Amino acid sequence: MSRLFCFGLGYSAETLAARLAHQGWQIAGTGRDSANVQRLEAQGYAMVRFAGEPGNHALVEQLRGTTHLLHSIPPGRSGDPVLAHYRDAIAHLSSLAWIGYLSTVGVYGDQQGNWVDETARTLPNSARTEARVEAEQAWLAFGEETGVPVQIFRLAGIYGPGRSVFDKLRDGTALRVKKDGQVFSRIHVEDIAGVLEASIARPRGGATYNVADDEPAAPGDVVAYAAELIGVPPPAEVPFEEADLTPMARSFYEGNRRIANTRIKSELGVKLRFPTFREGLAALLEETAPSRSA
Repeated sequence: MSRLFCFGLGYSAETLAARLAHQGWQIAGTGRDSANVQRLEAQGYAMVRFAGEPGNHALVEQLRGTTHLLHSIPPGRSGDPVLAHYRDAIAHLSSLAWIGYLSTVGVYGDQQGNWVDETARTLPNSARTEARVEAEQAWLAFGEETGVPVQIFRLAGIYGPGRSVFDKLRDGTALRVKKDGQVFSRIHVEDIAGVLEASIARPRGGATYNVADDEPAAPGDVVAYAAELIGVPPPAEVPFEEADLTPMARSFYEGNRRIANTRIKSELGVKLRFPTFREGLAALLEETAPSRSA
């Protein structure tokens, strides 16, 4: 019996879990708060509360029988909490055949708008992305030491149901920030799940994959296109220097790069369901449209 355990059964991991559960897999994982744990337990998943602490015996028990492990918890100030506290428990899982670590394209730092593939040197430009690089390296080393295939997935900006520019347009929080030459790469959550499934089917230990769609785009262009789709005026452009952004949001604009995704296609045979933001946004709009009776 295949069993997926997700450290951090959040937005992306839950999309993969739903697919695999439909195929008969057992699903287990962790959540930080009781409400989310209870919601996922109601779907038949074996859940444990976990916030990075050591000595969680319930977590160790749920790891038993894991064949595939997905890790999406960001590293903290003291590094990766999973390796720090549960390395031995994972290393002793004789059933384990695949480990996936969800990282971020933020590890590439600022590439001045150039295309970057997985061979590019990482240029972390914050403590947060530096910790990501260190966590990637630690997991790859773990794979080499244990012989368990570890794959790193560097995710572009994630969007999907309940997490898209449509939600911000409807609640009036959408910003159309203008910064000359700035582009971002994106990926629909369903395509993340598709890449992970493809890797599970043909794992390659030590591999790193960029997970992004085919068309990096200026953030303002995406907002304008979404506004056009739902028939509302786009918000006025705001110069980056004047935009009311959180420190986290502002930090994203410090990295300008185009993420190349050739490897997920050539090695994993992935065909993106949503190759650009246009297909992805159109599908989201169709999903939320009122159903018509026959």
